[in-house]
Amino acid sequence: MSDRLVTGGRDSDGAAVDVVIRDGRVVADGDGPTYDARGLTVLPGLVDLQVNGAAGIDLTREPDRLWEVAASLPEYGVTAFQPTIITAAPEVRSRALAALRAGPPAGWSGAEPLGLHLEGPMLAVGRKGAHPPQWLRPPSVALVDGWSRDAGVTMVTLAPELPGALDVVAVLVERGVVVALGHTEAPAEAVAAAVDRGARVVTHLGNAMPALAGRDPGPVGATLADPRLVAGVIADGHHLAPATLASYWRALGPARFLAVTDCTAGLGIADGPTRLGDHDVVVRDGTVRLADGTLAGSAASLPACLAVLRSATGCTLSEAVAACTTTAAAVVGDDSRGHLRPGARGDLTLVDDDLTVVATIVGGRLVHGEAR
Repeated sequence: MSDRLVTGGRDSDGAAVDVVIRDGRVVADGDGPTYDARGLTVLPGLVDLQVNGAAGIDLTREPDRLWEVAASLPEYGVTAFQPTIITAAPEVRSRALAALRAGPPAGWSGAEPLGLHLEGPMLAVGRKGAHPPQWLRPPSVALVDGWSRDAGVTMVTLAPELPGALDVVAVLVERGVVVALGHTEAPAEAVAAAVDRGARVVTHLGNAMPALAGRDPGPVGATLADPRLVAGVIADGHHLAPATLASYWRALGPARFLAVTDCTAGLGIADGPTRLGDHDVVVRDGTVRLADGTLAGSAASLPACLAVLRSATGCTLSEAVAACTTTAAAVVGDDSRGHLRPGARGDLTLVDDDLTVVATIVGGRLVHGEAR
């Protein structure tokens, strides 16, 4: 039985809340197995739109293990996510799409993959970060042949200043793909042109792009100024200084601030060496870095990022949680997620006062934690 009554908890504003789930959806009343949430905060299931891997598994290196990564994420309160494939050989993208289409193995439970986020290969060479340069490619409509929402691609990150990029933006948007701008050196005019064509997201604002300057706003200034753009932000305490994080929060507001982890295979494993795509990396003190010290994603969980965000900005828990629930759901166009209201999916994340995940419920099914 997937029906469940979560009772005795409080919501992110501190109000008492009972949540009844029937047939995988929140309903107004009903019964079922009861989860005693006294002393806990009941959140909508967390949604992470940038997951490169977890539990020692790098999705670009081993895309066939997508469902293993998905099974590991409820431990961190994640009920839905975008598997992210960085710049790689074309067959890697094909294998990832095949794994997604094949569906989960029998008896599986975990976070639901919403579709692939293809971060690259149409990126600026000078802002490639940890993306292997040998696989970078110029934008072309031929390159994105077959990339569509129906095929399993929900988001594509590209650099809008590259020749041919604007045509690619228009084609992808027409196919239902969310276009994100990132790993870019674009002037503000190029960002605006891409937004005019339908781009709506910026990937990890402030990272892999030039800093905001007084007479050269670049992608950061263009993003902060344009109400049509939502900005993905890595609030792990390493990618951005606290003051930078606070300035982004105040400029964007909760509705345009998208909290992502950019987590890698380093999430959930001990410090030490591992792989990210084609690179050897080192996990240490919550960071993932190349041998030269370049940041290469994070080893952070979403609750840890929310704690950093609250500390840096003074925002409320409700505002912070919206950045990876309602905002994330709006980005991918799925209004059934990110809410605790009748008709919403029965996805819940239950945390204690320190934002430690105590239980995760997906579609009314307890997939992490123990019955209380």
